[in-house]
Amino acid sequence: MNASQISRGAVTVGLLAAWAVHDLEEVATMARWSRTRVPALRERHPRVPDRVWRRLEAVDGREFATAVGVMGIVVAAAAADGYRTGGRSAFYQASLNGFGLHGLVHLAQAAATRGYTPGVVTSPLVVVPFTLWARGRLRHAGVLRPARARDAVTGLAFAGAATAAAHAVSRRILRRASARGHAAPGRGAPFQGIGSYPRREPAR
Repeated sequence: MNASQISRGAVTVGLLAAWAVHDLEEVATMARWSRTRVPALRERHPRVPDRVWRRLEAVDGREFATAVGVMGIVVAAAAADGYRTGGRSAFYQASLNGFGLHGLVHLAQAAATRGYTPGVVTSPLVVVPFTLWARGRLRHAGVLRPARARDAVTGLAFAGAATAAAHAVSRRILRRASARGHAAPGRGAPFQGIGSYPRREPAR
């Protein structure tokens, strides 16, 4: 494996590794943060719509972790496409840009709340540095797409849409799992046995 192949792998597959480090921080801290910090933030920022605080307080650990897993599939697909195309993939580059901008959003959130928010530690240590380094390597290789304001908007929109979709899929997965659990023997309504039917009153 030559140096260009090593760099190609680090730039593309590295996106998945950097994302994993970042989201591990979020998974480890989100539930506790929403339980302990959101009530204080609600009092400090009364103009923020109440539905925002209710949504943050209602964060379900299983749903969040499942959504992270779904998002991991998307990031892995982007990294694989980037590796396959030598970093030229529009999908990969949009994901990379969205990842970096997502890190800046974390920093803005922490500044706005004047305290810790999930993901803010790895944003300046991993997310933003990796994105800048990867973009530099792509530029050096001559495959980086021109950066325009529209691309930044697209990157943020892609990150937001992917996150929303991941949570929607996560809720659907958990609902199905819950439905199967209630239908299983020993849960919900008593199990009457194979081939049994609801009891009917005898005819009079």
